[in-house]
Amino acid sequence: MRARQVLEKLESLSSREDAVKVRRFFRGNDDGSARDNKIMGVAFGKIFGVAKTFRQAPLTEIEKLLASPFYEARMAAVSIMDFQARAKSTTPSHRKALFDLYIRRHDRINNWDLVDRSAPHVVGRYLMDQSRDVLYRLARSRNPWKRRTAIVSTYYFIRAGEVDDTFRIAELLLDSDHELVQKATGSWLREAGKKDPRQLVRFLEKHAARMPATTLRYATEKLGKNLRAKINATKAVRASRSPS
Repeated sequence: MRARQVLEKLESLSSREDAVKVRRFFRGNDDGSARDNKIMGVAFGKIFGVAKTFRQAPLTEIEKLLASPFYEARMAAVSIMDFQARAKSTTPSHRKALFDLYIRRHDRINNWDLVDRSAPHVVGRYLMDQSRDVLYRLARSRNPWKRRTAIVSTYYFIRAGEVDDTFRIAELLLDSDHELVQKATGSWLREAGKKDPRQLVRFLEKHAARMPATTLRYATEKLGKNLRAKINATKAVRASRSPS
């Protein structure tokens, strides 16, 4: 498989109608590093189909796709990485290589859905039996997509019943002013709360007053009406005491 073959297949599936839809979905990196992003106009389902066809692609060709200025090529790349990370036949050494590629070329994983498509299995699954210090470094990054990777990767831990890292990383992200980091933080707090409701309530009681409204809304949306009102009241009281 060559990266060129993937690009040719994607190009053959492109349309102006899909270009409008994809462009609306893609936000790019706020630090300006993604100003060269281009849109082919390929629907997401079609991208995933191409990625599945080429799921045995070697890492060298995946990296070429990541380097492409076309968003759809990078979505295909991270989808291939995800397919490989999920496969039971994937060796520990190849799982590490996938993780290393993700971290090394994170500059090309520069939209929320590129992160969400691959971080849980490419990063989270690899780190299940490894040091998770890298996630805490990512959480402190100025790059919003690295911060999103830090919290989204913990979804694999949550599914395995481990929620402590999710809460710790969420605490590091509470001051983030990026909407898509706030949404991810709240969403993953909510998911962790499904495994450990008491820990979620304790977290919210401690931090609700300083949490961005978006994060708080996502984190509390599955709580009971009365408990949600109580948590929201904590934030409202804090806001009323702040100097205008």
